[in-house]
Amino acid sequence: MADTPETAENGAAPQQQTPVKMNVLAQFVRDMSFENILAQKGVQGEVQPDVQLQVNLDAKKRTAENQYEVILKLQVTSKAKSSGETLFVLELDYAGVFHVENVPDEQLHPFLLIECPRMLFPFVRRIVSDVTRDGGFPPLNLETIDFLQLYRSELARRASAQKEETADA
Repeated sequence: MADTPETAENGAAPQQQTPVKMNVLAQFVRDMSFENILAQKGVQGEVQPDVQLQVNLDAKKRTAENQYEVILKLQVTSKAKSSGETLFVLELDYAGVFHVENVPDEQLHPFLLIECPRMLFPFVRRIVSDVTRDGGFPPLNLETIDFLQLYRSELARRASAQKEETADA
């Protein structure tokens, strides 16, 4: 007897997979600091910037059912290529509150640290651009961040650190 779409090989009805449901309930600047060191020191002349970006992520469960807060933390440091003097430092903690349903427990951690930051990133990019422009610099348009690669790198770093701890013990 041939299988029809309504039956599985064992004759049972196939299991319907419940689709993942995610809503952004809120997003906000949790903390921000912009230090225009170039203006404070009064550096003169044309300056070629060397911009360095550091990204950290954090996620935590909120008291409401299926709600999580994800925080995208950026530190942007711009230094003069010639002298190495710092031009500006921008620190931004941008948070989103998400309602997430139907994600299996073993996939929740990567979901929160990959998919949720992807949703927040366009807003973070805009804030960084506006703040640097308003601070007297050319607007800094951040390159797209690969949150999957960032997640994998963090897992590898943790595994390596755990291996070193075990070897030292």
